[in-house]
Amino acid sequence: MKVLLTGGAGFIGTHVAAALRVAGDEIVVFDRVHVPDDPAAVVGDVTDLAAVVAALEGVGAVCHQAAKVGLGVDFGDALGYVSDNDLGTATVLTALHERGFAGTFVLASSMVVYGEGRYRCADHGIVPAAPRRPIELNAGKYEPPCPECGAPLVPEAVPESAPTDPRNVYAATKLAQEHLAFAFAREHPDVSVTALRYHNVYGPGMPRETPYAGVSAIFADALGAGRAPQVFEDGGQLRDFVHVRDIAAANVLAVHAAAPGAFNVASGKPRRLLDMAEALADAFGAHAPRPEVVGGWRAGDVRHVFASPDRARHELGFAASVDFVDGMNELAQVLGAPEPAIPRQKPGGKMRST
Repeated sequence: MKVLLTGGAGFIGTHVAAALRVAGDEIVVFDRVHVPDDPAAVVGDVTDLAAVVAALEGVGAVCHQAAKVGLGVDFGDALGYVSDNDLGTATVLTALHERGFAGTFVLASSMVVYGEGRYRCADHGIVPAAPRRPIELNAGKYEPPCPECGAPLVPEAVPESAPTDPRNVYAATKLAQEHLAFAFAREHPDVSVTALRYHNVYGPGMPRETPYAGVSAIFADALGAGRAPQVFEDGGQLRDFVHVRDIAAANVLAVHAAAPGAFNVASGKPRRLLDMAEALADAFGAHAPRPEVVGGWRAGDVRHVFASPDRARHELGFAASVDFVDGMNELAQVLGAPEPAIPRQKPGGKMRST
């Protein structure tokens, strides 16, 4: 099948392109960046309607990865996020409309659409966590309390049915992308729209040395430069780290499954940010600086968010396969770790805790 892959020259896009080719698909990479040694690649902007319409010739599926990612610097980034993410998605969907496209549309979405994750109060059950207030964060009170009684909450895995509540500009644009895509699907019954809500993606080729990078890349940059990773708050924030090859595998399944709806793409194994920083430091070797918990907080960050991958397993056949420690080792080696990475246990042995 011929697949148009927007953002195919980016971090995730290059891995998706490789996985689709292995699956036997013909790929047309559409990106602002020139792709060397790929005569089928198209240099263009997803906000250019004519360029997208032309690139859709003969296409049976669209995998839309092009986006501005990360928490960003401040609200001054809003125009860039809305243009790249929302206007870009609206343009691609308009091009599909003009082409009379009938096929599969896969959108790269994100867990950020949930805002804070899912929480349970012992007395009040599942409750929404209110936005965290600076006065409490400055006092080191990082855990959101129950909005009904103020008692401590227990974080739980988020299902796709959970309410969405974006807490920053990037998150708002990702949710808007989903709304646009599903609105398109309601008017185009011959198009199956799948939104893959990626969790914290890491792996070779991560964007680095940029304020738009994810936490894995920020920690890796520090270690690669011989600096200790700086972990905000108390390091207890729970996230799900999923390898980019698993993300690519989920996209291949979604392109071919034509399974409509939103799907969490996650490992199903939440970890503290401090655990991830320590695992990456271990992978860099015995002489790597240890992570430092520095307190503080970032506007727009949430405390805990991790997801249940059950729906993706049942309906797409997706299950993350890259072991966390193996992934950290690989990342360290790609970045030039000075010593061998963490040795794996022999079969039957107990893995070290991360």
